[in-house]
Amino acid sequence: MNFIDFNFTSDLQQGLDAMGFNNPTPIQEQAIPVILSGKDLIACAQTGTGKTAAYLLPVIHKLVEQKASLDTFKCLIIVPTRELAMQIDQQVEAFTYFCQLSSISVYGGGEGVLWDIQKKALTEGVEIVIATPGRLIAHLAMGYIDTSNVQYLILDEADRMLDMGFHDDIVQIISYLPKERQTLLFSATMPEKIRALAKKIMGDAPEQISLAISKPAEGIVQAAYFVEDHFKIGLIKELLKEKKNINAIIFSSKKNTVRIIERELLKLGFDVASIHSDLEQKQREQALLDFRNRKLQILVGTDVVARGIDIAGIGLVLNYDVPPDAEDYIHRIGRTARAETTGVALTFVNRADRHKFRQIETFLEKQVFKIPVPKHFSTGEEVVDEEHAEPKKKFFKKRWFKKK
Repeated sequence: MNFIDFNFTSDLQQGLDAMGFNNPTPIQEQAIPVILSGKDLIACAQTGTGKTAAYLLPVIHKLVEQKASLDTFKCLIIVPTRELAMQIDQQVEAFTYFCQLSSISVYGGGEGVLWDIQKKALTEGVEIVIATPGRLIAHLAMGYIDTSNVQYLILDEADRMLDMGFHDDIVQIISYLPKERQTLLFSATMPEKIRALAKKIMGDAPEQISLAISKPAEGIVQAAYFVEDHFKIGLIKELLKEKKNINAIIFSSKKNTVRIIERELLKLGFDVASIHSDLEQKQREQALLDFRNRKLQILVGTDVVARGIDIAGIGLVLNYDVPPDAEDYIHRIGRTARAETTGVALTFVNRADRHKFRQIETFLEKQVFKIPVPKHFSTGEEVVDEEHAEPKKKFFKKRWFKKK
């Protein structure tokens, strides 16, 4: 199937052609016709499957067809994080390059000037709003936003929003919207709480699409070190000290650990920055921009970086600790080997996290290769994966352990 088969408006198709969009992904192929038909939709699809384009393209098409009624707030996209809001806004700008549509990302943080920019866009006319719940509620409470013309409500990464405690905020936002609208709910998983929310905010019979959580890309070579916490910083320094051309993301679940890793790598002379929720928005944006533009070699962050950040050319993802579950693991390591390239994903596993890591391996339906820990970082236990050791050793000697 080709994107031409959807019969998008000529301006939108021109944008797709310019971006090199030819064949839709499975979620796009299934979701776009449903959305074009005007039906509500519940779609289960993880980040990386093309789900953003799956809902943006048909909604943009329908908005462009309504040219006479543009310059009013027509589409609301609610997302869990400011990073995702900014990325979706960038995609809207790309898709609508040849169309007369405007968008704004609405999120917290920053200085008062950011609030004023958002307020101006929301009051003077913008068709598509991509917002985090808290900041949007703050604007709605001021009473100057006209939501009476909203026709499309999209909840992206709904499971993550509920995990972050945004259920009541979402319900409050929806109370401002017209009852007659098209509602699209996208989620990586479909627990009962998502289904309960869908019943509350959707019509009686929404269409449903479910794509299983995909496994990591084939180009990602995964390996793990069984190493205790007090050895982890030393092992990172050992692994990276002679790799001056490295381009990597290091994940940790704790902000304090992120700061420690950043400090130690700065001492080694790396161009490194951290990103976590305690930073000002301007600082976070600058760190991401510098990393994207190759001004930084290493970005150290919490899981705020794991979703929605699409940066090509990342050669290494290093998990300082085991992610909470298989889905988070896949999101983390999926930052490497983008666009059919190759990359390396390393995970540090302490004794307490071994059971959790085995659960991830069960989901992956394979064992992750265990690299023997250097003796000076060893606890005295040798962890061996005999079945996969030889081919993996050859790869790592060639691709990772050589000096760069």
